[in-house]
Amino acid sequence: MTTELYPRTRVAQVQEAVARAGLGAVLLTPGPDLRYVTGYDALPLERLTCLAVPAEGEAFLVVPRLELPAARESPAGDLGVELVAWDETDDPYALVARRLPAGLTGAGSRVGVADRMWAVMALRFRAALPAAEQVAAGSVLRELRMRKSAAEVAALREAGEAIDRVHRRVPDFLKPGRTEREVGRDIADAIIAEGHATVDFVIVGSGPNGANPHAELSDRVIGPGEPVVVDIGGVMPSGYCSDSTRNYCVGEPPDDYRRYFEVLRAAQRASCDAVRPGVTPEAVDAAGRDLIADAGYGELFVHRTGHGIGLEVHEEPYIVAGNTEPLEPGMAFSVEPGIYPGPHGARIEDIVVCTEDGHERLNNTGRDLVIVG
Repeated sequence: MTTELYPRTRVAQVQEAVARAGLGAVLLTPGPDLRYVTGYDALPLERLTCLAVPAEGEAFLVVPRLELPAARESPAGDLGVELVAWDETDDPYALVARRLPAGLTGAGSRVGVADRMWAVMALRFRAALPAAEQVAAGSVLRELRMRKSAAEVAALREAGEAIDRVHRRVPDFLKPGRTEREVGRDIADAIIAEGHATVDFVIVGSGPNGANPHAELSDRVIGPGEPVVVDIGGVMPSGYCSDSTRNYCVGEPPDDYRRYFEVLRAAQRASCDAVRPGVTPEAVDAAGRDLIADAGYGELFVHRTGHGIGLEVHEEPYIVAGNTEPLEPGMAFSVEPGIYPGPHGARIEDIVVCTEDGHERLNNTGRDLVIVG
């Protein structure tokens, strides 16, 4: 799985993208871009770790000497990329600058820096490469990262199955008299137990907190008859993320909740059904949003329909009005409309991947309201 997720050919693909973009090089520090290209999940330290990929010439990975064993043992050690160790008294920024082809960093040149590069590092590179204009490297890598390979889709499918198993356990945790924080703690433990390497987020929005799409866990006690929005996700050992939202109620919900929940379920289904090659993200957004608006709840759907997912839980493509870039096979994203009246709220979220002839949902637990207690 590791060699399929992080193939040796990826450095060459990035190099071609760098040349097409008219850049002299890209500089990638620890974060999702570096992991995408090399498979190396490097620690984000004050000591510089940086993959330099020039438009011409050989790529190289600069690492602190004490991190050299970790770099060698990671998938980056099998890529054929030179690992260049630096010592505590060295200037690693000057080291990178010296090793880059001079013609690619001189006057009029442009160098891409990782979108997640710390500002202090970007400033150090600006001083080391004073003649080169700095631009965001994300614009170069987005075309590659946005179109998932079969191995990446398999990793996302595995993540979806893992978070589905967690949702199946949620009814055991939701009891009247428990707090959101107590339930959230149990869910976080289950996320790890079901195969994730780390917990990314846990939202347990009970009653009025369900009307806040990004509610934080609180000491609010969950009462009888209260709807609960459970939005959870984690990061798998592969590096790929999960994200799924389901809705629960401790006892019978209010009638007004049932009415808008049925609208929401139809809207989520309509947006998922709209996914296929050539359809625009804004059309996917509109498929569900129009149903919600026609039912009189339009002003209560306050966010975009979805976001891309991969090595980051939020990445391109974004499923939102104004995004007219047609969907292509391999693009993976959430479809998560929501309705938030105030006394309570609801959101249904699946990860969906665009296929050659339609789409595949990577989350497959039931989307009906789950009554517990």
